[in-house]
Amino acid sequence: MSNQEVVVLSVGGVRYVTRASTLQQFPESRLARMLNHDDGEFKLVNGEFFVDRDGALFSYIMDFLRTLQVSLPTDFSDYQRLRREAEFYGLHPLADLLSQEHLLKPRLEILEVRFSLQEMQAFFRIFGSCSTTVEALAEQITVFTGQQSGQSWSSPFPSQKTLVPLPLERPSHHDMVFQCGTEYSAGDQFVARYVSIKPDNRKLINGTNVLGLLFHTLLKDGFRLISARTVAGEEKVECYSFERMKGPSGLTVTVNQTPGSSGVAQARRGQMQKGK
Repeated sequence: MSNQEVVVLSVGGVRYVTRASTLQQFPESRLARMLNHDDGEFKLVNGEFFVDRDGALFSYIMDFLRTLQVSLPTDFSDYQRLRREAEFYGLHPLADLLSQEHLLKPRLEILEVRFSLQEMQAFFRIFGSCSTTVEALAEQITVFTGQQSGQSWSSPFPSQKTLVPLPLERPSHHDMVFQCGTEYSAGDQFVARYVSIKPDNRKLINGTNVLGLLFHTLLKDGFRLISARTVAGEEKVECYSFERMKGPSGLTVTVNQTPGSSGVAQARRGQMQKGK
């Protein structure tokens, strides 16, 4: 049988169309042996291979064969049933990955935004339970500084002079600190700090506007606002808490084919395709 030949499977009445080479990723599996008619569990009916198994779960089997990666929805819960299906088809590398259920389950991610407004300046501190999310957000935020004279802090238009980008303060991998607004410097000059958040191209100096854009960015990234409170102290600090279900890093199988061997599979951590 040619590796380019199209194969049709009916799994529990659900029809799948694929290439023979996809089913032969793991030569010792029952799907590979099926093509040689070496497995009586698979019946050839009108040119289609029929097997009386769960047709819905087989979609994850096919996705694994096509990508060599375990990629499951955030609301997926049938790990044991899918592992049982993987064992039935003789896909032991997939069954082994599914046994590492704690690595495949999505985790709750928390992000807190602290905002304080003091005269003509606004201060932000963002803390996240996942350092990679904070790192990605930090790459979207840029603070620019420049000197002006006679400009109100609430002016929406930045100075025509060249603005210099400043690095964000990063107390740790889990948080970042920045500010915007204006303050006096020597010679009655205003030192102005503008904040830009990608993909929005505006440079905002008003702290309330920055907070609004930051909220919009987080909500667009799948976070939801779960609480808002004010912390009493010398300064009033507004605290906003967000959460989302974060997908895990992908688990990928690397197949090393050597002459005369049936293939050796090794599991490794990989970067899953981005998704919510």
